[in-house]
Amino acid sequence: MIVEGVLLTGRSFEPREGRLVIEDGRIAAIEEERVSSDHLLVPAFVNAHTHIGDSIAKEAGAGLSLAELVAPPDGLKHRLLRAAEREELIAGMRRSVRLMASTGTAAFADFREGGIDGVSALREATDGIDIEGLAFGRDERGVLSVADGYGASGAADADFTDERRRAREAGKPFAIHAGENRTDDIEPALDLDPDLLVHMVQASDDHLRRVQKGDTPVVICPRSNLVSGVGLPPIEALTEHTTVALGTDNVMLNAPSIFREMEFTAKLTDLPAPTVLGMATHAGAEVLGLGCGTIEEGKEARVVVLDGDSDNLAGARDPVRAVVRRAGADDVVDVL
Repeated sequence: MIVEGVLLTGRSFEPREGRLVIEDGRIAAIEEERVSSDHLLVPAFVNAHTHIGDSIAKEAGAGLSLAELVAPPDGLKHRLLRAAEREELIAGMRRSVRLMASTGTAAFADFREGGIDGVSALREATDGIDIEGLAFGRDERGVLSVADGYGASGAADADFTDERRRAREAGKPFAIHAGENRTDDIEPALDLDPDLLVHMVQASDDHLRRVQKGDTPVVICPRSNLVSGVGLPPIEALTEHTTVALGTDNVMLNAPSIFREMEFTAKLTDLPAPTVLGMATHAGAEVLGLGCGTIEEGKEARVVVLDGDSDNLAGARDPVRAVVRRAGADDVVDVL
């Protein structure tokens, strides 16, 4: 397969006009030369933190606090999940998966409620859709036998020492929410030596130094944090201390759109556009152990093809900045 256009290449997303040659699912060559195509080729996105089970409860719970919305076991979302039929849950998740796939997301990591059956539901929801759904399971002792990793709710909810040990023995990643709406769960979470932290909205300078010392990556979900009223993560400070990836969090609160997450993050901070695009691509791929995230020879060919001559993108002087701050679902021509 050969695709032409302006390619955003490498970790810095250097624009190069030419052809992308794909063989056996990998990028075989990048041929730099003048072409007639107006397409813009971007590494496909990695949504590093989702809760797509919430797809049956979009925009439910207006005015409720974060705890009232999502805290286990009796937050609104957990009550709705328990009351729903399995087929309803899978159908709702499948719609969110299709939305992600059609808008350029190549892979996502989902914190899966419901134990082994919850992981099975995610597998069914992604079946036949060209996207990689990683299940970070919970709720059952044996969930790591079928899940891709363990996703802990938070160190203030329970002692996850045993789950951390079992994840390590299974050779699978252990991720945990920390510092979303409180500070007292950050140190205990770090004590578990997690492979991935989620949120860190309330992180102090001491926490950031410890994150840096442990080389612990963080997934941030700023739109969700704003909507749930917990504040905003120290995004720029986090990027100075560790690898930071983007996630969209609960479908209950936000559409699982990396385009929207990038735009919000970029306009909220002074971070350069390549840094934000990196958070949506190679950072997520790196922290989840995936082989995509950049357009480079030898990498997996997961690419979003955008219409650079759309009414939205035509005339953009800086293609990376345009992708981060302006592009959207209507600009997507194809997802490879």
